[in-house]
Amino acid sequence: MKTLLSLVLSFVALPAMAAALDGTEILKKVDRNLEPESYESYRQLTDIQPDGAKKVSVLYTMKKGRDKVVALFLAPASDKGRVTLRDGDNMWLYIPDVGRSIRITSLQSVTGSVFNNADILRIDYTAEYNVEAAEEQKDAYLLSLKAKTGEVAYDKLKMWVDKQALLPVTIEAYAASGLLLKTLRFKDIKDFGGGIKRPATLETDSPLYKGYKSVMQWSGLKKRDFPDEIFTLNYLPRVEELRK
Repeated sequence: MKTLLSLVLSFVALPAMAAALDGTEILKKVDRNLEPESYESYRQLTDIQPDGAKKVSVLYTMKKGRDKVVALFLAPASDKGRVTLRDGDNMWLYIPDVGRSIRITSLQSVTGSVFNNADILRIDYTAEYNVEAAEEQKDAYLLSLKAKTGEVAYDKLKMWVDKQALLPVTIEAYAASGLLLKTLRFKDIKDFGGGIKRPATLETDSPLYKGYKSVMQWSGLKKRDFPDEIFTLNYLPRVEELRK
């Protein structure tokens, strides 16, 4: 028979157990709040050099599911018509002038940006990372994420998530050695319609590229379904046809 003390302790423990943070569930909500499972959008990438010089790229982007992304370059003129494809850990760049696709890696950057290909062709965080720890702070949850495989661009992430909006505020990306590779800052929450309300601006800088900064800005983000064939090498020369 339980003693009075054990009964009291069991009732005290219940709220504590219920209050335990489910970091994986928080991360799933972050993924869906950032973007629908299937969507299209336009993005402008601005790369700023230490002397103030800028390079601007414009991309039309499509994503399906957790890990399929295609991005078509609309500008600058030197890159127009190029298409990047990501299917899981595999990435390619289609070059229309030569009529073929080449393999690219997550740590390269097709724009010469502080943003690498993994940032430009980002898939769901839950597809790439496991949540190792979740901590509740005053206005945010701090999620500690660990890459599921060695193919992921960053071995670990520290993600600060706004408690109310369940959207990321800041992400620090680390190498396996513990070296800080870059910091990503999400800004300017915008209502895109269709139930999509998320940051319209993402800024990044890196201690490895002192004085350099890159900014990604979203527009025209909306839900749209795509057939699987779009996310194949054979379809890349025809991606332009999908723009409405």
